[in-house]
Amino acid sequence: MRFEDWKYPDIKDGVPTKYNWIVRHPEKFSLGYKTDIGAFSYINAEYEVLIEDDVQIGSHCSIYSISTIDNKKGRVTLKKNCRIGTHSVVMPGVTIGENSIIGAFSFVNKDIPANVIAYGVPARIVKAIDPDSGNPDSIGD
Repeated sequence: MRFEDWKYPDIKDGVPTKYNWIVRHPEKFSLGYKTDIGAFSYINAEYEVLIEDDVQIGSHCSIYSISTIDNKKGRVTLKKNCRIGTHSVVMPGVTIGENSIIGAFSFVNKDIPANVIAYGVPARIVKAIDPDSGNPDSIGD
């Protein structure tokens, strides 16, 4: 079973965890149970980052609750069982809905609802996911 012995990692400000991902401002970071964050990911939680249970984040992802380029700031929320593909970026103030999937190399700068597949730069919704079966349904195809 995949997370049979899962334990919360030790998280210190700016120091890589044993899984080689980094959190800045860990006092404003909330990590759900049985999450999986890939190596070399960076999380800036200055304005709060909430990751719910069973979330999966690929390697080399960046999650920002503040952007110094355009002065945007706001809480980032990753809802239960959402998945974010490798090398994706999530910007301040964004919520990614329960069970949603973000494709690799995506730039997420607005909320993504529950039960959808979204990808691209910027990320856009391309398919709905049937929450009961987990099967994707085409949107606009």
